[in-house]
Amino acid sequence: MLEQLKEILSNKLKVSPESITPEATREDIELDSLAVVELSLLLKSELDLDISDDDLLEAETVGDMVRLMEERSAKV
Repeated sequence: MLEQLKEILSNKLKVSPESITPEATREDIELDSLAVVELSLLLKSELDLDISDDDLLEAETVGDMVRLMEERSAKV
């Protein structure tokens, strides 16, 4: 899941791949609230994961986002 998130963040949202680590915060990767909304839509369209932008905003780190993705994919 980390690699899938990394691909979406770097290819679609132009986040530097080197900065995308499990410990990185949204601020570290410069992901503002508008980008989080876009990420939510991309996760739905690219990976069929239904994760709201509010849930993503609660995730403090990239690792938290990955755990959220894993939880949602397990429910499918």
